[in-house]
Amino acid sequence: MKRGFASDNNSGIHPEILAAISAANAGHEVGYGGDPHTEMAISRFKQEFGEQTDVYFVFNGTGANVLSLSTLTHSFHSVICAETAHIQVDECGAPEKFTGSKLLPVATVKGKITPEGIAGYLHGFDFEHHSQPGIVSISQVTELGTVYSVSEIRAITTLAHQYGLFVHMDGARLANAAVALNLPFRAFTVDAGIDVLSFGGTKNGMMLGEAVLFFNPELAKNAKYLRKQSMQLFSKMRFVSAQFLAYFNDELWKRNAAYSNRMARLLEQEVRKIPVIQLTQEVEANGVFAIVPPEIIPQLQEKYFFYMWDERRSEVRWMTSFDTQEEDIYNFTALIKSLV
Repeated sequence: MKRGFASDNNSGIHPEILAAISAANAGHEVGYGGDPHTEMAISRFKQEFGEQTDVYFVFNGTGANVLSLSTLTHSFHSVICAETAHIQVDECGAPEKFTGSKLLPVATVKGKITPEGIAGYLHGFDFEHHSQPGIVSISQVTELGTVYSVSEIRAITTLAHQYGLFVHMDGARLANAAVALNLPFRAFTVDAGIDVLSFGGTKNGMMLGEAVLFFNPELAKNAKYLRKQSMQLFSKMRFVSAQFLAYFNDELWKRNAAYSNRMARLLEQEVRKIPVIQLTQEVEANGVFAIVPPEIIPQLQEKYFFYMWDERRSEVRWMTSFDTQEEDIYNFTALIKSLV
């Protein structure tokens, strides 16, 4: 398939990640995380986020979110999230199925939820007829490609903790957010009051595997059992751990994310030259959202596949990746110009 703009999931594996997998393939190692690669990878996460961090590797992003939420909830709890959140829209009800908790969607401002939006659900405490608010979940980067500032995150965590709620961050594109903010990971996660983080790498050059990080080990006392029950425990865990070692080595995560963010800005720049295209969101990470004349969309998708975002208003989503090439963008925008 030609490189398109459908998803950073569609990209391949970064050569340095692939080499790390191959290197880890020599000989036998103890399974289920009892290997040196996993020990070193956990240590590396502690360097990034603090020694108190408890780390659990899982297969994928949905698994990371489910493990995060299920560890901190009972079935009588509710999870407050954006109406556009991945856990609400794109996980086939998995968070509700496996946690038993009710998701409470909040209207967003540029993809972000606000303390004011959350406050509408902060009632019914200690009332047995009402699901008990238990967690606020935010996505960083948001599903609309925008990025929460540190102050926005702190405002949410402060409010949530005031009412006894935990805060989860879906960090499927956390590296892109770190580059956009020009901050280390911990500055807008643990230091900003986040309790549990789904740390993603698949969208930024890894083959598979994510990590769930609990910033208070007391919160994670049941995580290992729930990981097994939710079918997220790797037997050959070293192949995920080796990827994370390569990911952190020489800041590969940062190089990849900086590049994909830059490609998104280039795409934005070229699209702005086409009067009939209307950008709908600020380009802060590696996503570009735009309204496109509906009659040309099928022809564009034949050559450069991408997804519709809102068919009602002909809004599309274009994602860039660590392996997007400048020629892809120039050829794509030239095709748009030729069709309009």
